[in-house]
Amino acid sequence: MPLTLKKPLFLILLALCITPFIGAGSALVIGAAFAMTLGNPFAELSQKASKWMLKAAVVGLGFAVDFNQVIEVGSSSLVLTIVSITAIIGLGEILTQVFKLNRNTGVLISFGTAICGGSAIAAMAPVIKAKDHEVAVALGVVFMLNGVGLLLFPAIGHYFNLTEQQFGMWAALAIHDTSSVVGASATYGAVALSIATTVKLTRAMWIIPYTALAGVFLRSDEKASIPLFIVGFVLAALINTYLPQFSPVWSVINIVAKQLLIVTLFLIGSGLSLAVLKQAGLKPFIMAILLWIVVSSVILLLILDGLI
Repeated sequence: MPLTLKKPLFLILLALCITPFIGAGSALVIGAAFAMTLGNPFAELSQKASKWMLKAAVVGLGFAVDFNQVIEVGSSSLVLTIVSITAIIGLGEILTQVFKLNRNTGVLISFGTAICGGSAIAAMAPVIKAKDHEVAVALGVVFMLNGVGLLLFPAIGHYFNLTEQQFGMWAALAIHDTSSVVGASATYGAVALSIATTVKLTRAMWIIPYTALAGVFLRSDEKASIPLFIVGFVLAALINTYLPQFSPVWSVINIVAKQLLIVTLFLIGSGLSLAVLKQAGLKPFIMAILLWIVVSSVILLLILDGLI
């Protein structure tokens, strides 16, 4: 298709994502399908825009969260968080050795699976001095699994008759990126969305201590900084909690944030390309899929048994 036609078609699809007719899962699929078949005519711009839009959407979602809930989730899940993150990173190390995978790539995939996908990978990369292609492979693999999780998790949740609270917890602990956690839980229900967002972003705060620990072991001079969108989410939750008299305003911001997320998911999907898939190769995918299946299955069983 000529570029002169691709550009307006892309913009039309992007505009449709602003309307209530396109859901989170559909937006991601449409974006990916367009990129894989026709190619994204705004690839570089889409990549940059999606990063900022995702952060803005997450902050906006904070205006529907009670800050006391953030504190409660963080304190009540302290042991679970430390044990699960450490166990996932440990299992990832074992699988990296089994598949004889590049060490840095294995560490990035494990870290992204354990905490919060792309944000965790971006924070860990300079600490372990990962090369650009290693980061690209890890992000490509995690991105693919994010898409699968966004579409598959709600169906599995309904199959096992998970409550919204159970699903929100499972999505937050088992899906990599914040965007896909929010997208999957948004299709499941408002309660699931609130719980999933709170748990995921509370978990994301653990990027700092774990990257700092990695820096000590590797004697790295690089220091990780806490992602600003997490700070923004917490501030939004604080504002929503302690300024309830403006709740109509916070409600509007939250609605806009949800729609912004759908547009962002379209842009994230449009960033997929055959080049990324070829660059990743087969081994990282197999390692990441096995790690993800084990992690998501164990967490689901624990939730079904009422242990989480």
